[in-house]
Amino acid sequence: MAKRTISDIENIWSNVEGIKKLSDRVIGFGPFGVGMDGLLTWVPIVGTVYTVGTGGWLMWQGLRAKATPATLARMAAYMAVDAATGTVPIAGDVVDTFFPGQLLAAGALQKHIESTHWVEDSEANAKASGDHDRHLETVQADKKLRRIVYLHD
Repeated sequence: MAKRTISDIENIWSNVEGIKKLSDRVIGFGPFGVGMDGLLTWVPIVGTVYTVGTGGWLMWQGLRAKATPATLARMAAYMAVDAATGTVPIAGDVVDTFFPGQLLAAGALQKHIESTHWVEDSEANAKASGDHDRHLETVQADKKLRRIVYLHD
């Protein structure tokens, strides 16, 4: 995989935020919202194609952001529920209209990104230079951080 920068990770986060809003929060009312996913679910085949397409794109962004297998599994589960509900005529479409699958999957990826200490180096270089210990201390000192990801590995 190509070397990434922290700017690349920030772009992934921003792009995923855009999908959240487009898919599940174009129109908001109270705690509920409807987006392209909810609207297109009423169009046979088109809704499923949209859901599967955006789900695949979100998973790709997760891979680009080196998300953990647990995060990818959580994202896949949200998207599977979203896709499955849309395939049931009428009742499934009603559920799919209000089930924010892309929002939940995108949120899981954004949470992963926010809980990661990103380093623009390889782990081998950081260990050789002694910077790895400093990165470990950074993660231990910040309760929000849970892992280190070296972007050049």
